[in-house]
Amino acid sequence: MTRLLRRVVLAPAAVLLTVLLWVTLPLWLIAAAALSPVLPGRWRALRLLWVVILYLTCEALLLVVMFGLWLASGFGWRLRTPYFEGIHYDLVQGVTWLFFRESRRVLRLRITTDGPAPDAHPGTPLLVCCRHAGPGDSFTLIYALMHWYSREPRVVLKDTLAWDPAIDVLLGRIPARFISTNPGPGEDFESHIAALASGLDDNDAFVIFPEGGNFTPERRQRAIDRLHRLGMERMARRAEEMTNVLAPRPGGFLAALDAAPDADVVLVAHTGLDHLRTVADVWRELPMDKQLIMRWWQVPRAEIPEGREARIDWLYAWWERIDTWVEENRPEDLSSGRSGS
Repeated sequence: MTRLLRRVVLAPAAVLLTVLLWVTLPLWLIAAAALSPVLPGRWRALRLLWVVILYLTCEALLLVVMFGLWLASGFGWRLRTPYFEGIHYDLVQGVTWLFFRESRRVLRLRITTDGPAPDAHPGTPLLVCCRHAGPGDSFTLIYALMHWYSREPRVVLKDTLAWDPAIDVLLGRIPARFISTNPGPGEDFESHIAALASGLDDNDAFVIFPEGGNFTPERRQRAIDRLHRLGMERMARRAEEMTNVLAPRPGGFLAALDAAPDADVVLVAHTGLDHLRTVADVWRELPMDKQLIMRWWQVPRAEIPEGREARIDWLYAWWERIDTWVEENRPEDLSSGRSGS
């Protein structure tokens, strides 16, 4: 019923809202231009308006094109064939290129990479584990994997993102899973992750965020409290020592690791947007004038230990290393040449 609501009500509403926005665009432009000189910042309202227009326009166009593809596939009969799956990956690549290019220009972001890139060992399937902090980090990661390294990502996302109509429809047609970070009784999310990670090709990249959500001090404390409740005192103490990341939840990662025995592991950390936790934070920072650094580490499969407990300890050790890296690589403020605090 919820899925039907998203597809029948929210998707057409998103298209109609975009049409209405374009019809009334002159009014919005006048209002944003009038607000921009009054509010602190450099044309802040106009920048934000353009990003919103771009996002909604991409969303509406995607929904219309995907409806056409649904018709062309025989009312969905052949949607999951390699041909139509390839078309949907092309859609993801095109939209992410456009939105990434414009967002980087309008928000004044520079993105650099450090460490061995995911194409260091071409022809090897990858399990990509990323730190989760700040708006747009998953989007930036998918862009990097597809445009810089020619990978086809399989993504595990929070189920709340399925309320975005275009994301809901698009990721329902390529290998992806929406999962709850707090599954109810009888919900075996690890089996869904294992199924998604099975059969990775040499150009595939399975993407997972072991923390389960964006970093905030409150979520960090809840993660530590959860470990105490479960009696995992040693892991809780290690989590208390990490101040920039959440304690990883290893279940999904371990399920993917077992399901993809030939895959190397790539760990990704980043800085630059992690201090943006609320809408007010994003508004205050526009234009951002920041350098976002993505750090990659690629671990060959042979270096990953066997056994559940050894792998959990290995994952925690990497998260401790990522925590240290984040502490040592604060974002650079490009407008002043000073590092952010």
